[in-house]
Amino acid sequence: MTATPASATTGPGDGLVRAGGVLFIVGAVATLVTVAPLFLGTKPFPTAAYLVCMLMAVGFVVAAAGVMRSIGAQRRQAKSFVPSASAARVDAASPAASGEGAGDGTAASA
Repeated sequence: MTATPASATTGPGDGLVRAGGVLFIVGAVATLVTVAPLFLGTKPFPTAAYLVCMLMAVGFVVAAAGVMRSIGAQRRQAKSFVPSASAARVDAASPAASGEGAGDGTAASA
């Protein structure tokens, strides 16, 4: 199995998405652990354990911020590409580029 370089596959926001995923998983495990005593009839965990459960929400927000950052970068890249693409369409639609006119005002006969 060959590994690809991290720089070739990472984009803006990818690190935030990964970090958010880790935080979300830690918070989800903490939620399962803190809810288990309620079903097992044992003594509940201290308040600090319930605060760790909030990492699930924090992870979701961090991952969402990473997705939004990635979307913004893709939109900026697309906007920078559009003017050159539209200029090519304008050039292709002009009569001189399509051979419809000889430049002296007469149209070429088909």
